[in-house]
Amino acid sequence: MAISAATPFILLGQTLSLLPQKAIYWEQQKALIVADVHFGKVGHFRKAGIAVPRDMEQSDLATLSDLIHEHRPEKLLFLGDLFHSDMNNDWDWFILWRSQFPDLQIVLIRGNHDIIADSHYQQLNIALYNELQIGPFLMLHHPLPDEQLGSAAGYIFCGHIHPGVNLSGRGRQSITLPCFAFSSRQAILPSFGKFTGKVAIRSLQTDRIFAVLKDKVIAIA
Repeated sequence: MAISAATPFILLGQTLSLLPQKAIYWEQQKALIVADVHFGKVGHFRKAGIAVPRDMEQSDLATLSDLIHEHRPEKLLFLGDLFHSDMNNDWDWFILWRSQFPDLQIVLIRGNHDIIADSHYQQLNIALYNELQIGPFLMLHHPLPDEQLGSAAGYIFCGHIHPGVNLSGRGRQSITLPCFAFSSRQAILPSFGKFTGKVAIRSLQTDRIFAVLKDKVIAIA
């Protein structure tokens, strides 16, 4: 079973599209949801003398722009770790990108890497929250442990751990792919940023795992 940009995934009566760009489009809210973009990570590493291609940041911004042009969202929800660390030259690229979508409502749920002063985001008309309830979903950055899920105010959408699923083939080949992981009370999104890693996660038989391929998203039995 494959989910394309035009194929709906229904959760709690809400129509979601799981996109191969590692984002979700939420139809009822006309919202794009992404996690763990880590803008500025390239500049952070280059500043430390580590050779990283300069165009990685622009590539992530271009992908985000393409999604906005395609889906025409009214709001964009970042589930934490939007910018990787302290402000660097990559912030100028982000300012330029933001200027192209002045009417787009942007919300940032603070993550552990989001240490830039709130005032810089506010100047770009970006709203900041530690958590945010929208409809049946509670937007967070960190996943909640099992013992806290029962008392949560809604079904949780989060990121932080950069989830992946390990697939094995014949001849002992294996690959770890980014994935969307849906449990009974919580969804963990893959990291949007290209300059990020992924960690294979454990899942229950009742969880729904969707692996992200280059041009599609597939359900894993």
